[in-house]
Amino acid sequence: MDVLDKFKAAQRAGWAFFAPLQMYTTVPAARLAHHAGIAGGMRVLDVACGTGVVAVTAARMGARVTGLDLTPELLEVARTNAALAGVTIDWREGDVEQLPFDAGAFDVVVSQFGHMFAPRPDVAIGEMLRVLKPGGTIAFSTWPPELFIGSMFALVSKYMPPPPPGVSPPPQWGDPSIVRERLGTAVRDIVFDRDRISAPALSVGHYRDVTEKTAGPVVKLVETLSASDAPKLAEFRAAYDALTARYFDGEQNIVRQDYLMTRATKN
Repeated sequence: MDVLDKFKAAQRAGWAFFAPLQMYTTVPAARLAHHAGIAGGMRVLDVACGTGVVAVTAARMGARVTGLDLTPELLEVARTNAALAGVTIDWREGDVEQLPFDAGAFDVVVSQFGHMFAPRPDVAIGEMLRVLKPGGTIAFSTWPPELFIGSMFALVSKYMPPPPPGVSPPPQWGDPSIVRERLGTAVRDIVFDRDRISAPALSVGHYRDVTEKTAGPVVKLVETLSASDAPKLAEFRAAYDALTARYFDGEQNIVRQDYLMTRATKN
């Protein structure tokens, strides 16, 4: 197994605990589906679909949907979500850097906080655009690097071993200038929009406890430091709480999670 394969295997293992966080991402799933202009009869691919919140939303809108994710545990939850909603979706276990679909197979390709974790952005976006038909829509939601979740990932990275060479920080996908550069001349009519998730939390510590049990990179970090460096873990937790406190609204019991949406048309 090469370095990138090991990196992806660690990602797959970490994100296996994500399912409870789907309650945070369900509302923005509808926001992304509308931002992407999904309508009945469209062929839609949800990349890094997780528990399928965008895929199920699109299927309820009448689209013909395929959902792909690296983590089988999340696909099991996605299948349950589709069954509960009474919709049929083609679920696939797979890698955004090697999509198992023909060129131009889809009218719309979407990803909600998913493709941004692929280690090689150029490969991931190249594959997403390859399977999108000319004139089709690519749309995704990502975390800006300067706001809460982007800053959280930067904090986590300070306490983890450096990633393999060539692996880009996920929050770069939340910078419009970098998004424009990565999409390049393959697309036209790029549109950005912003929205906010109000994540419920009883306290800063409550929010961190949930995150430590569900968010892939944080799960892995806490597991590693718990076994090897308790003082460093305590230092991380204090820094995490200080960051979270800047976005915690105790009057409403929420943590503000602002995000960026991108939409573009393939040439």
